Amino acid sequence: MIDPFRVKVPGKKVDVAFVTHDHFDHCSLDDLRRFVDPSATVVVAASNCSKSLGGLKAKELRYVKPGDSGEVSGVKFRAVHAYNVNKFRAPGQPFHPKEYGGVGYVLELAGVSVYHAGDTDFIPEMRELGPVDVVLLPVSGTYVMTAEEAAEAAKVISPRLAIPMHFGAIVGSVKDAERFRSLVSVRVEVLEPEG
Repeated sequence: MIDPFRVKVPGKKVDVAFVTHDHFDHCSLDDLRRFVDPSATVVVAASNCSKSLGGLKAKELRYVKPGDSGEVSGVKFRAVHAYNVNKFRAPGQPFHPKEYGGVGYVLELAGVSVYHAGDTDFIPEMRELGPVDVVLLPVSGTYVMTAEEAAEAAKVISPRLAIPMHFGAIVGSVKDAERFRSLVSVRVEVLEPEG
């Protein structure tokens, strides 16, 4: 599980949960509590989540920064950069600065590599990810890539499957996901937001 937020399905406990950064729509303590088993779940989270997750009871809380890697519950992971280069709250102040320490994750699950980009723009580090089977890319603009920027990222990464995300709950709509689909040549699955 990665960044659960406003999840409407019943809370089935998970072995591992990943959190990309401390913003409320990614590091939702209420949602995590529904899925974390205090005696069995390992939570891997960006270092900037330490204050937000201080009260979470889990088997282990492991804080990471870009470049860290490891294995939990049979899932190999690598934390990678996630930041803005052209989305600003004020001139020169990105919503997600590089030094803020937000992460994306490259996960290895049963021989399949999955890249969850986190909240990011199309950044140079994406060119160095290596082969990835599945990508989850934000497409809503404002705080993350636009559909056009995500399409450029998908072209560089060249996965077998692309899943647009970060639309429908706070910003963006399914139109952003469909626009992304129209711009790439790889297979795209658009999942309906639960909101």
